[in-house]
Amino acid sequence: MTAPIIYNLFPRLAGTVSEWAHFGKEAKSMGFNWIYLNPISQPGFSGSLYSVRDYRLLCQDFVKEGQDRADMRELKAVLTGFQKEGLLPIMDLVINHTAIDSPLVKEHPAWYQHDENGQIVHPSAIDPADARKVTVWGDLAEIDNNASPEKEALWNYWSDLLAWSQSLGFVGFRCDAAYKVPAALWARLIKEAKARDERTKFFAETLGCRLEEVSALKEAGMDYLFNSSKYWNFDAPWALTQHEQFGSIAPSVSFAESHDTERLFAEVGGRPQVVCQRYLLAAIFSEGLLMPMGFELGFTKRLNVVTTKPADREEINFDFRPFIKSVNVLKQVEPLLQTEGHLKPLTPFERPTMLLEKRAASGETLVALINKDWDNPQKIPAEEIKAVAAGHNLWRISSTGKVSTAPCSGELLLDKAEIALLLPAR
Repeated sequence: MTAPIIYNLFPRLAGTVSEWAHFGKEAKSMGFNWIYLNPISQPGFSGSLYSVRDYRLLCQDFVKEGQDRADMRELKAVLTGFQKEGLLPIMDLVINHTAIDSPLVKEHPAWYQHDENGQIVHPSAIDPADARKVTVWGDLAEIDNNASPEKEALWNYWSDLLAWSQSLGFVGFRCDAAYKVPAALWARLIKEAKARDERTKFFAETLGCRLEEVSALKEAGMDYLFNSSKYWNFDAPWALTQHEQFGSIAPSVSFAESHDTERLFAEVGGRPQVVCQRYLLAAIFSEGLLMPMGFELGFTKRLNVVTTKPADREEINFDFRPFIKSVNVLKQVEPLLQTEGHLKPLTPFERPTMLLEKRAASGETLVALINKDWDNPQKIPAEEIKAVAAGHNLWRISSTGKVSTAPCSGELLLDKAEIALLLPAR
């Protein structure tokens, strides 16, 4: 199985289940091989997709008026269609909390965490920049997967949910806040799921957690982690250090934008070349790659798990589809782009340009030639090129998707925000 190149079909933007097949065809045409859906189950009172009230009912917004939300036949047909297109469906698996108004709260109160007053605990998070700022999600109820007196029944419930989800056609699972769930539970679910379908992959959402929390997932058998390369500005070693540390646990998935971030095209002031730079960086950085719907057309409205509607689809601000397809196709055929590898800077961080080496276990290397300057071309001296160019060809992909390859050993002028690649001559 090749490296996962994931299209995030954001269901609130896509509309009803009947409309999803169209976006699957679009994803396939751009060279994606997995398709990821954020939670599609009935949410609680807040309307947040991540506040699940009933796992086995579809969200009202994703079914036609009058349609039975428990009827999964249309969803199953769409997921089967995705697989026929060569897209393996990924489901968002949220088992660390439910909606506070989920029937499970009353039916199985022992499955939840309680405070000293006997009240259900709401999940919370401390702002890493200011420990005095604490966000409490009042619409959520914290599951006690660790110490519930009814842990066996609770874990069986998750096992049954996973088996049912696989019967619908899901082959992958994005594990929301994976570090908040015991590794032993993940290990059980992963073992059972892969026994039913050996293609199954588990993607651990671990952004913002500590190294020791991620390390605990190694025993769980997660196939992939998500990394923080999106936030790296080529100016410090932290992302490379994290890449090396987490790479010993599992390979990772990079993204230039996600459903939790601002739209990149808006964030960079509508500079297409910077959007291309960040997407190509994500493709280089990790074994896996993810892109949310709308990125390919330069959408600027941030995705929202409560309020986004199909009416928020925008006109084409910039058509990145040819560029994305060229990058995805290259990632499918170039072994060095299908491995996590080891990353090393070959030049100082302070410069406007950077040479970044990626080395595979085989010893093969690629070198990314990066212009950090968003607004001006920059040169890389001939002597630096010659030091790494032997046995490699220069690959360049324009913002319109045009690919050019040629030998290179002399001075190189990079366009503003351009990344060129030195790949082994094959």
